Amino acid sequence: MASKAASIRARLNHPVIDADGHWVEFSPVVAQELRRIGGDKAAQGFKAVEGMINRILSFSDDERRMRRSAQQGWWSFPTANTIDGATALFPRLLYERLDELGMDFAVLYPTGALGIAFNPDAETRNATCRAFNTYIAEEFGALCDRITPAAVIPMETPEEAITELDHAIGTLGLKVVVMASLMRRPIEAVARKNPDAARFAYWFDPVGLDSKYNYDPVWAKCEELGVAPTFHSGSRGFGLRTSPTNFVYNHIGHFAAAGEAVCKALFMGGVTRRFPNLNFAFLEGGVGWACNLYADLIGHWKKRGLQALDATRPDNLNRRLLSELAARYGGPAVTEYLRERNGEIDTRMLTRDNAPPQLDDFAACEIGRAEDIRDLFTTNFYFGCEADDPINAWAFNRKLNPYGARLNALFGSDIGHFDVPDMGEVLPEAYELVEAGLISNDDFRDFVFGNAVRFWSRGNPDFFKGTRVEKQALAANASAA
Repeated sequence: MASKAASIRARLNHPVIDADGHWVEFSPVVAQELRRIGGDKAAQGFKAVEGMINRILSFSDDERRMRRSAQQGWWSFPTANTIDGATALFPRLLYERLDELGMDFAVLYPTGALGIAFNPDAETRNATCRAFNTYIAEEFGALCDRITPAAVIPMETPEEAITELDHAIGTLGLKVVVMASLMRRPIEAVARKNPDAARFAYWFDPVGLDSKYNYDPVWAKCEELGVAPTFHSGSRGFGLRTSPTNFVYNHIGHFAAAGEAVCKALFMGGVTRRFPNLNFAFLEGGVGWACNLYADLIGHWKKRGLQALDATRPDNLNRRLLSELAARYGGPAVTEYLRERNGEIDTRMLTRDNAPPQLDDFAACEIGRAEDIRDLFTTNFYFGCEADDPINAWAFNRKLNPYGARLNALFGSDIGHFDVPDMGEVLPEAYELVEAGLISNDDFRDFVFGNAVRFWSRGNPDFFKGTRVEKQALAANASAA
């Protein structure tokens, strides 16, 4: 008997592409293979991620309170369904089950290895990323017609990123990358005054605005290699997500917050203006935050764009009229204030004359009209959405999104993680939006197929060559041209 997911897939006239699936690294073997490929440092860099999580979990609640360490996820591996658990561990089993799950093609991101690009030791960080990417090129090679893995790209410096991009894409032939973001940088003023305290005083670099380095060479290398940057950073343990006792408190919204930080930086830093042909994706945070950010950018440009600043320019204040109105309506205390100052108001509290040299916060974006924001935001950005999120429908609501915009929602299963207790329910949950009348069949086609094709094919027209969906992807690109 066909599964529910397979039955839904059979009714569709288009493929289903999982744009954000996961595999859970079988740690003993992966560490062993990384040691074979890259030596002890590569194995140590991989083990360090799991070691950090286990160390924090070993603390008592009181120890985490004293250290202000965020509670980590426990029992995060699917165990009630052993077949699903094994599918998370062994990509060959997922390959065999894709039809049962109603999927034609899957892009798989790592789990623990998402953290290897953040190792503070440069030699270990680069050795681990290099070995891991070599390993997945070997491990997934035989599955390439239906599954492709994501290479991990360190972003501590542009030089690191470019070197590994050349290796992963240019040498190994991988097609998908997940790039580090929100790297911890020491606050220089603190480091200069007290080097011992510097590790406790840091900021997060969003690689698009006010970054420590100019990352334009990285984006140029991505264009050259035909690869679209994707970001899968989280923000558990940052700022307000540091509960020492409650993992759910720390987990809710943390991918969205991290995605928004990087997306907003890339936009405000003018990256989409300078690299109009480069797509960027922000995964597993849904699309609600993106719809909100898109509307906020338009609202802020209308009130804080250069063309709107005359409303708050200090020279435009009629000080005589303000004094007259103060005398008439201010009451006894204001009357006494005016008497002591010969009827004049000190307006520095209102005007704040110390404006920055660059008044236009949108200067890098070169916004001439609000519709420019729509074009720069909705063309280049894509947003990974889990199947069970009803807010996914917001992306397709032209009546609600300013200027009739549709945002590029990408269907992501998140299989392999605790979010998905039953892999067979992923596609049916996504399809519930159609059954509820919240999105159309055409919207659903874009959600699970069309947007993924456009995202990866834009820079690499041969992305789907040799895959199960090659013919349909070519047709989709031809019809969009």
